[in-house]
Amino acid sequence: MTNDVWGRVLDALRGALGAHNFSNWIEPLEFSQLTGGVATFHVPTNFIGNYVSQNFGDQIIYHLNKHGQDVDRLKFMVHTAARQVPQPTLRPAAKTTQADDVAGAPLDARFTFDTFVVGKPNELAHAAARRVAEGGPVTFNPLFLYGGVGLGKTHLMHAIAHELKQRSPELNVLYLSAEQFMYRFITALRERKMMDFKQLFRSVDVLMVDDVQFISGKDSTQEEFFHTFNALVDGQKQIIISADRAPGEIKDLEERIKSRLQCGLVVDLHPTDYELRLGILQSKVDFYASQYPDVQIANGVLEFLAHRISTNVRVLEGALTRLFAFASLVGREISLELTQDCLSDVLKASDRKVTVEEIQRKVSEHYNIRLSDMIGPKRVRNYARPRQVAMYLAKQMTKRSLPEIGRRFGGRDHTTVMHGVRRIEELRTLDSQIADDLELLRRALEE
Repeated sequence: MTNDVWGRVLDALRGALGAHNFSNWIEPLEFSQLTGGVATFHVPTNFIGNYVSQNFGDQIIYHLNKHGQDVDRLKFMVHTAARQVPQPTLRPAAKTTQADDVAGAPLDARFTFDTFVVGKPNELAHAAARRVAEGGPVTFNPLFLYGGVGLGKTHLMHAIAHELKQRSPELNVLYLSAEQFMYRFITALRERKMMDFKQLFRSVDVLMVDDVQFISGKDSTQEEFFHTFNALVDGQKQIIISADRAPGEIKDLEERIKSRLQCGLVVDLHPTDYELRLGILQSKVDFYASQYPDVQIANGVLEFLAHRISTNVRVLEGALTRLFAFASLVGREISLELTQDCLSDVLKASDRKVTVEEIQRKVSEHYNIRLSDMIGPKRVRNYARPRQVAMYLAKQMTKRSLPEIGRRFGGRDHTTVMHGVRRIEELRTLDSQIADDLELLRRALEE
């Protein structure tokens, strides 16, 4: 394989994996040879080789084959003579007027509070983020935001950083992913620059760490994160953390770290409801209309998308992007028919295929009750609340009508189902335990 081919593969990987994954994990690789279907790379450390193999190996093999190379597997070798790749500078963060100039991940200019659409599922998270972004005395530390993919955690993190930059340009704001924190820690260990590392992370005014679940199981990284956390809290510095689940639910995370993360304000972003999804789509239409002035969108299309694509805001926004681009290319209006044709793969993937029976089994297991008791006539709270949760999920995740759902719950009337659905809809905004149960069950059912 020539260097030109590897260069084209690198370009493809940069686009597929994103800038920070590419710079942290792919750029340090040095191609050595391709023999017998095995591509060999030199790496600075065994840790980097193992991490790349586990997390990006399939992508590298795919792009190598796509560029005409017959590769079955990858091999990584630590080579002291390997090319030296410039590493992130581990130095104290100098005072700067640019929050994103500090040695962290770049901020996305699109992710501001102005572009964040607020609805019931995310209004508390939005309000908490706004409060932190105002600066001033630290009122809750850390702010811990959690929720599933595409619900707005990273958007809010970037929005906070942008707002802090505008309000208090003298602050040192460091935003980075947990993977970057881990990579810098390993690099500092390897290069014997731990004092520089400690000074960098303890000199910031605001530390923002995205996707903290990725440090779970990494004992030495957790140890350093714990001490960094304590040092900043003791110094009255603001910490903002995000994860895909609540602190107590992150597997292989040390108990003392879970305890520290729970000592501030823990806020979850619920799955989007129909009204919020529709609001997001409507907020995007004006932007796309300016980009594609020749494209018209028919009535009912946004409502159709908000109903059909319900699990991930990124998929929802990507679908709208594809629609406008396609309609512009073919010179047609975005009608319902064009939408169904253009997004057939997305709509198929978003189709709800969960059955009422699957929901009932999963809910009864979650609450540790017998399925017969949940479906049966008993009205005691131990059975009634799980029954209402199952009814709510059946209404949200299947295409069954209320009467059909009622029949599967022991022949209950549709008004009983309606009452149960409305009750859970109310409770999920008031009771964090119910909200957590719904999120866990939804994830389990969608696996």
